[in-house]
Amino acid sequence: MRSEAERGHEKIAWARAHMPVHARIRERFERERPFAGHLIGAALHLEAKTANLILTLHAGGAEMYVIGSNPLSTQDEITAALSETDGITVSARHGESLEEHAASIDRLLDASPTLIVEDGGEVIGRIVERGIERLPRLIGICEETTTGVEQLRELERAGKLPIPAIAVNDARMKHLLDNRYGTGQSTWDAFMRSTNLLVAGKTVLIIGYGWVGRGLALRARGLGARVVVAELDPIKSVEALMEGHDVASLNEGIAQADIVLTATGKPGVVGKEALERVKDGAILANAGHFGYEIDKEALDEMSVENREARPGVRSYRFIDGRTIYLLGEGELVNLSIADGHPAEIMDISFALQALSLEYLARNGATLSPRVYPVPEEIDTKVARTVLSVR
Repeated sequence: MRSEAERGHEKIAWARAHMPVHARIRERFERERPFAGHLIGAALHLEAKTANLILTLHAGGAEMYVIGSNPLSTQDEITAALSETDGITVSARHGESLEEHAASIDRLLDASPTLIVEDGGEVIGRIVERGIERLPRLIGICEETTTGVEQLRELERAGKLPIPAIAVNDARMKHLLDNRYGTGQSTWDAFMRSTNLLVAGKTVLIIGYGWVGRGLALRARGLGARVVVAELDPIKSVEALMEGHDVASLNEGIAQADIVLTATGKPGVVGKEALERVKDGAILANAGHFGYEIDKEALDEMSVENREARPGVRSYRFIDGRTIYLLGEGELVNLSIADGHPAEIMDISFALQALSLEYLARNGATLSPRVYPVPEEIDTKVARTVLSVR
């Protein structure tokens, strides 16, 4: 029988075979070793594509301290495989408690990293709490989620951002492709894997019409669903209308939806008021980074029974007889109950991460503590490399 680590290595190898842009970068990093002498702290969704980023940074000379950015997205076979590599320390397990997760963040910071790459903004938040003086070697940080970049900008506006930060999420090659095509496909992959139900003919409510919402709506329509969009920004609402979708308020849309997908990055978007209007049999899922967009406490309070209906699917029965279903415990659904974005998409996003970290390693010491865009030459270089390997 194969060990957990062996299964992890197989998944990593499969992803690597479909990440040609990343392979080009790794070959150069092995020759030039731009991270020699660096310890890079990584707080990421620990799955096969992420493992290839970690191994590429390590091939570039870095020691790595790795933790998960979401306990439900951590794949134990991947952590087992990574742990077999000298120079890579992993502190993560699937389903770890909030206390364990917080302790892992502190251990990462105690390792005194020179660079940090993260998903979601939890590490930078903890750095601000602890004080930058406890991290004398830290040069900068890269962040690739909308939620995390928003937090960085809030810190910058408040004058509390202690280090230079690169908003990888805002690179054109990231938000145009990853958030739209990656999330668009992988969220529906998670839905179909976990429910074994048809999408065609159903009414889908997309809450939030940013790049993620656009991708969810595009793929839902392609699968034959009727799409309704709930979006506070009237300009984005008009865009949704022009794309052929119906537009409604959240409460209007949720009353008619068979499937509800959140994509706002904001807590409590689907709260008690909305849950009171959800139709019987509706399926709820979250495509945002953190698992707080659907109010799970309200679900628990309003239900008289909840149980696991299928792996990754929880059933909630209300006193009025309605039953609704929640996928992946309300966490980021494409990673909590599936394998995340396709490898070809993460090939692009992780290329941006790797090159942005290299930029910080070379230039971070001269940068002031503010949020920087991905340099245009990096964005363009990744795009040209994609075209050259296709």
